[in-house]
Amino acid sequence: MNCAQRLIQLLETYGVDTAFGIPGVHTIELYRALGESRMRHCTPRHEQGAGFMADGYARASGKPAACFIITGPGMTNIATAMGQALADSVPMLVFSSVNQRTSLGRGQGRLHEMPNQRETLAGVSVFSHTLHDPEALPEVLARAFAVFTSARPGPVHIEIPLDVLTASAPAKLARPPRIFPPAPAPEAMALAAEWLDSASRPLVLLGGGCSNAADAARDLVERLDAPTFTTINAKGVLGLDHPLDLGATASLPAARRLAREADVVLAIGTELGETDYDLVFDDGFVLDGRLIRIDIDPQQLARNQSADLALLAEAEQAMHALAEQLSGSASRGGSDRAVALRKELALTDDPELAPYVPLFKTLRECLPEAIVVGDSTGPVYAGNFLASLPAPRRWFNAATGFGTLGYGLPAALGAALAQPDHPVVALVGDGGVQFVLGELGTARDLGKAVAVVIWNNDGYDEIRRYMAMNQVPQLGVDLAAPDFQTMAQAFTCRYRHVSDPASFSEALATLEEATSALIIEVDAASWMTSL
Repeated sequence: MNCAQRLIQLLETYGVDTAFGIPGVHTIELYRALGESRMRHCTPRHEQGAGFMADGYARASGKPAACFIITGPGMTNIATAMGQALADSVPMLVFSSVNQRTSLGRGQGRLHEMPNQRETLAGVSVFSHTLHDPEALPEVLARAFAVFTSARPGPVHIEIPLDVLTASAPAKLARPPRIFPPAPAPEAMALAAEWLDSASRPLVLLGGGCSNAADAARDLVERLDAPTFTTINAKGVLGLDHPLDLGATASLPAARRLAREADVVLAIGTELGETDYDLVFDDGFVLDGRLIRIDIDPQQLARNQSADLALLAEAEQAMHALAEQLSGSASRGGSDRAVALRKELALTDDPELAPYVPLFKTLRECLPEAIVVGDSTGPVYAGNFLASLPAPRRWFNAATGFGTLGYGLPAALGAALAQPDHPVVALVGDGGVQFVLGELGTARDLGKAVAVVIWNNDGYDEIRRYMAMNQVPQLGVDLAAPDFQTMAQAFTCRYRHVSDPASFSEALATLEEATSALIIEVDAASWMTSL
């Protein structure tokens, strides 16, 4: 057994069942081994697409997928997707080839040569490792899965020199270690419970670290009777239209007042970062009450907001332990405070958001169980405020955090592979989708009934409006979109053109009629005038 075969065998042992990649001369040994395995392989049209697909797969399923990427340009192509996954704590395994050990760092002009590939990728990964010895492979993979299961997850990059890929590897199958995440300290739990029991105006902040702990989160906030803000990556954790759920509205003035009035704030699995709490970029999200932070990453406990009590623990364990320590369910007027804030926010009447209300109402009525994957586009920005989800892992996008364009379509394809029993919607703009039009070929290959909803507003409208607001000449933002109907035909996709909520509903009703992608082009200007 060579090292490439051993790698595939180990991945199967860890339960990895899907790989994304584009074969190249430097990775054919990986593909020889892959052809002998049970793993599913998907070929994107660009390595960035491979990374985004693995990202969408992991967000929808909670499990990492593998990416097999060639040396050099393959790695620089996937770097953006790795950066997005790192920013949003998404597990991902990226395996690349690299030139032979004897030539590393010598600058001999070999095929795909980079001065230091591992160092280049270290900045967009939890760690980047060069495998010099096949016998070390089980140890390195164990490190990767230790990160995924007991630390803040993110992409891990493992590069394997060409001569190591073909070298003999031990045939003995290593047993993956059972790794448990950090448990909450009893003393800290007791103190946190004491503070929360004595609070008259508690507030809870739930981040993406809670996405695997919906039941525990719901039980805790109900025991506390505490209004709760969720980050974008935590949408759906409390379920559909929960009375205490204030969604991702923490950047809005009325929500900030509520946060400032809280006497005890409990923040779990959230970095308390700018793109969830300060979308107006004025550092105006201020907490005057005692702040209790729970996070699996010790460094995160010291960033952005200074905690009065910081607990290193995995979210689900901590929430169960904390709920058990609370004195009991007490009414603190949490639901009334949440109702009052929602009334003051009046999101559906906001002139900026109102045009998108019918879009999300239609999505909810037609596809209540859908996974909606977004790019950076107007409807997604609005949906971050408006959308209510029945469960976590049903709404994610690249409109915040790293904020890359071109994410929505390939990530939706990854989600469709991960959750074949759920309809999947890619919500993209006409500008962003042009980054990744080739992935419609991947959609055709997969035969999945993914809805690709293209909000066509003739260019980069969000940037266009931002330029106008700041009195900047509107250069580079007016794009001529392709003929999406002709493009759909070229990729054997179905196509519908819509201009109002009624025609959008009719288009969505056809989603599952065939095993092919459905492109729905929304004429944004006509939509606005139809309301």
